[in-house]
Amino acid sequence: MKALHFGAGNIGRGFIGLILSRAGYEVTFSDVNQELVNALRERGEYTVELANESKDQETVTGVTAIDGRELQTVAKAVAEADLITTAVGVGVLKHIAPGISEGLEQRRRAGSVQKPLHIIACENAIGGSAQLKEHVYALLDEQARAFADEYVYFPNSAVDRIVPIQNHEDMLHVQVEPFYEWVVDRSQMAPAFKPMDGVVYVHDLEPYIERKLFTVNTGHCVAAYIGYVHGYDTIQKAIADEKVKSVVYGALQETGQVLVKRFGFNPEEHEQYIEKILGRFVNPYLTDEVTRVGRSPLRKLSPNDRLVRPALLAHADDMPVTHLAMGMAAACKFDVSDDPEAVELQSMIRQKGVEAALSHYTGMDENHPVVVEAVKQYKQM
Repeated sequence: MKALHFGAGNIGRGFIGLILSRAGYEVTFSDVNQELVNALRERGEYTVELANESKDQETVTGVTAIDGRELQTVAKAVAEADLITTAVGVGVLKHIAPGISEGLEQRRRAGSVQKPLHIIACENAIGGSAQLKEHVYALLDEQARAFADEYVYFPNSAVDRIVPIQNHEDMLHVQVEPFYEWVVDRSQMAPAFKPMDGVVYVHDLEPYIERKLFTVNTGHCVAAYIGYVHGYDTIQKAIADEKVKSVVYGALQETGQVLVKRFGFNPEEHEQYIEKILGRFVNPYLTDEVTRVGRSPLRKLSPNDRLVRPALLAHADDMPVTHLAMGMAAACKFDVSDDPEAVELQSMIRQKGVEAALSHYTGMDENHPVVVEAVKQYKQM
């Protein structure tokens, strides 16, 4: 069985590629980093280390890589794949769509390739696979779309594993936290699909996506932004400060109220889930920099992402948003020179003020109560 995975970065190798290999797939990574591609081609294997006391390691074998910039090479890999996955960042999905669309056209022309193909975007976004499908379909002609409608499936998924910035002598070696979760929407797959070990299949993905996004991702970015304001360089140091932890916990209580009401989660079980997530953040064997977790603040402040969406849902139901607003305010203090989005945000704040900046990037009016609260918190920081 052949799997094509877009993105040979740390998440691609340390999470998705690992699970695919365990399931018996020969994994081909597609990436634009030529150094990574060459190393994977030459060695055909890499090691994954768990961030635990014993530093358990596993060698992933039978892998190779292709240059993601070579359209025909990518298309050929798509045409031959039994499964396609991505971990490139939701903003990059449109850039990999041409290779996928050309590969699907080759499958159609081959005629013999009439078996179901699943294309799963493993991104930190709601409806990642649906977004990828939209990009791909925009490039297909009528015949190719008809073929894809019959044989190609884009099930949405939710993925969860903390993979920090790596600093190893071996560029392919990757360290990951022991915990992981990969959930796929069963209702969007072929009727006779083959389940894969390490993946959870559900008929309603939305509760899992939002629980993860509004707990893991919300908590992580609030820890990063509040930690940054307090001068910490890692998530572990930030969470060790009770002042930071209390804000993170408060934000997760606010998102928790939203999740319990929307999806009927058991309140006690969700509280246990929050505690488990906080425990993952303080893993003493993991060093996760606040600049990594907080990067791309404009995306994290966008209307459907981890801070604004739960705050809007909470406000609509007259629930508190104080701690989520503190997270937004701290995001506006995230002044990191090598992060283009942080640079853009700081520039707008200097030119037009924090009110205008928050309104622009969150999609809310400057007089919206959530924006007003965030501005109040910003000025108090």
